[in-house]
Amino acid sequence: MTTLPYRELLSGDAPHKALMKKKPRRGGRNAFGRITTRHQGGGHKRRLRDVDFKYDKKNIPAKIETIEYDPFRSAFIGLALYRDGARRYVIVPKETKVGDSFIVAHDAPLTVGNRLPLGSIPVGTFIYNIELSPGAGAALVRAACNFAEVVAHDAGYTQIKLPSTEIRKISDLAWASIGTVGNEEYNLVVIGKAGRSRWMGIRPTVRGTAMNPVDHPHGGGEGKQGRGLRRAKTAWGRPSGKGQKTRTPKKYSNVFIISRRKVGKKRKG
Repeated sequence: MTTLPYRELLSGDAPHKALMKKKPRRGGRNAFGRITTRHQGGGHKRRLRDVDFKYDKKNIPAKIETIEYDPFRSAFIGLALYRDGARRYVIVPKETKVGDSFIVAHDAPLTVGNRLPLGSIPVGTFIYNIELSPGAGAALVRAACNFAEVVAHDAGYTQIKLPSTEIRKISDLAWASIGTVGNEEYNLVVIGKAGRSRWMGIRPTVRGTAMNPVDHPHGGGEGKQGRGLRRAKTAWGRPSGKGQKTRTPKKYSNVFIISRRKVGKKRKG
C-alpha cells in the first residue's frame, strides 16, 4: 500500500481557518542558523492545525463535525463542536465517525473518546492522549494506531504499559482518553520513491561506512568494508542503535519507571 484511501476515511472540504496558523520552516536549524537536526529541509508547504491537548472544557459535551488530515502528525484529527459553541481540533480514536460525541469529566462513562483522570480508569483499559503531570496537557501516546494499557493503581499513582513496552507510573490526577488512536493502516503505507520523501521534507541520509574516516567513525577502508567497530556510533562518537542505552543515567524521571522498555530479541520474545 502506497497511499491511504483518504476519500473514504475523511470528511470535510477544507480545514477550519480559525484554528490554522503559519509555521515558519527552519530546515533543521536553530536561531543561529546551525543544523541541529540533520536530514530536514524543503518539502511541500504546510499549515499548522491548533490541536487541543489540554482539554480544558470540562463537563461540556462535544460532537465531532469533521474528520480531517493533519500534515504534521500521523493520526487523524477531528473538529469538535462543544455545546457552548466553541470549536477545537482533537485527535480522534479508532472507529470514530462524524456525529459521534465525547465528554471530558471526572464521572464520564467508559466509552471510546471520553476523557477521565487515570485514577478513575479501571485496570486493563486501553488509553491514549496521556498527561505526564496533571494539567500539563497530553504528551504520551498520540501517534497513529497507538495505545497504552492501565496495569495497576497504587498509592496515588497509576501504572501504565506504554507502546514501547516500558511500564511507568503517573499521578492518578493526570487525565487520559479512552480508546486507541485512529488511522490504524498508517504503518502499511510505503513511501515508494525518493521524490516522495523530498515532498515530505526528508533529505537524503548518507551511511557512515560510505564516508571518509575524517567524517565518521565508520568511514574509510579499501572497497566495501564493515564499520570495524563492535558497536555503532554517531558521527560524533556517541553510541547509537543496536539496543544501546542512550538514556541519561541519573535522569529525574527514573524513579517513575517500573520496568524499562524491551529492545531487540527481548522485545520479539
